[in-house]
Amino acid sequence: MAQPGLSEKCKRAAEIICRLGLVPLPATETAVEIVSRVVGQAEEELDLIASFRENPSQTLAQLVASSGFAEGKILPLATSLAGKGLLFNQPGSSGVMVYRLLPFFMVGLMEYKFMGPLTGSPEEKELALLFEKLLSELRDLTQANYDSLAPVFAAAPPLDRTVCGGKTADGKAIRIIAVDKSMGVCEEFILPSQSVEEIIDKFDDIAVGNCFCRQRRNLLGEVCKTNAPVQNCFSFGKSARHTSSMGFARKITREEALKILGEARKAGLVHKAFHPAGRPSSPETSICNCCKDCCDTFRIWRNGTLPMINSTCYLAIIDPDACTGCGTCAQWCPTDAISINEDGLAQRLENACLGCGVCAGFCPQSAISMKQGLRRVFVMPPRLRNG
Repeated sequence: MAQPGLSEKCKRAAEIICRLGLVPLPATETAVEIVSRVVGQAEEELDLIASFRENPSQTLAQLVASSGFAEGKILPLATSLAGKGLLFNQPGSSGVMVYRLLPFFMVGLMEYKFMGPLTGSPEEKELALLFEKLLSELRDLTQANYDSLAPVFAAAPPLDRTVCGGKTADGKAIRIIAVDKSMGVCEEFILPSQSVEEIIDKFDDIAVGNCFCRQRRNLLGEVCKTNAPVQNCFSFGKSARHTSSMGFARKITREEALKILGEARKAGLVHKAFHPAGRPSSPETSICNCCKDCCDTFRIWRNGTLPMINSTCYLAIIDPDACTGCGTCAQWCPTDAISINEDGLAQRLENACLGCGVCAGFCPQSAISMKQGLRRVFVMPPRLRNG
């Protein structure tokens, strides 16, 4: 029986990768082309990807059995794939090395490929265009199956968690309204860290990389309209060890992290924490500092690709007596949850409020407070119409 060629192996690898992550994808020609561009002519790396077909996370011993390769063959192949953004290779909580095949995005290949230093080469631009095409194919799939996918999306775990900034752009504390005990939070549930400073203080290993969203948009010829700083994508713990060892990020101290956080706050960026499998009770793996303009989470919601599914512990509360209707909060809100009503005052749409606190941080009248209370934000993407 004839052995599969390079193109067939790329297709097989794309099919396996497309099944991973929170958003499974069809293995389109675009997905196959992305794998081909990233892996190149390294057929044995494609063979190693194929060994993850039944189990996306494996120990070295399991990989030996599933791939048929010896340990000495697997290690350099796995390291190469990790450097290309397709494999996560760090010890688990038990100390045993675990190799996990990564999805195309959230969080996977797309993020890691555009997180490190870029040169602006034609190859980088072509890859950015391919990912843009892949996302547009996902949008078409969502729109074509909108009604049937709605309950599936509604049952999905949060993609990320918004962490309230807690301070204004000039460093003053935002007014916090104490947690409402009637919110129905289970007593056994351990509330996640309520500030980025608290998260940073928990970890010895911290790394920072470039914002993959702003870098990718720049490659596509779209300069960030908010002129947000780029190097503020944090990873923690074993994720920090992975990103720094692969060259996607660099190790930093807590003091450096806090300085970068201050710059992000001044730029009005939204702090979005990521947890394993979307579980807020699990330790954070990373934090993105997102602008309204470039962030993929906001963009793919606005353009009809995926819903906004978010966990948050805050809700913006507007004081109508203090509000002057200047519109600053509406301008900064990343989800357009705030608008100016017919009375000329700001009003907030609760189900779209992420509790990020950016509106409160920039309100010149200090008319916005943040009310505590763990909640889930779910908003379907807009339903697009032909023509």
